[in-house]
Amino acid sequence: MNTLNVIMGMVGPWQWVIIGIAILLLFGGKKIPELMRGLGSGIKEFKDASKEDETDETKSESKSIK
Repeated sequence: MNTLNVIMGMVGPWQWVIIGIAILLLFGGKKIPELMRGLGSGIKEFKDASKEDETDETKSESKSIK
């Protein structure tokens, strides 16, 4: 079984509530949107870089075929 599934299966809904409250207390209500915005932009940059790398590979493959 996948390790992540085992860990997620052991954490119930009340534990998630406690984790959420702990995060809220640690970072505060105003800091969490900033963190999520930064995380989202990082994921977007990663996806863009992955797509750019794939297009570069297909271009180099098409040039080597000719």
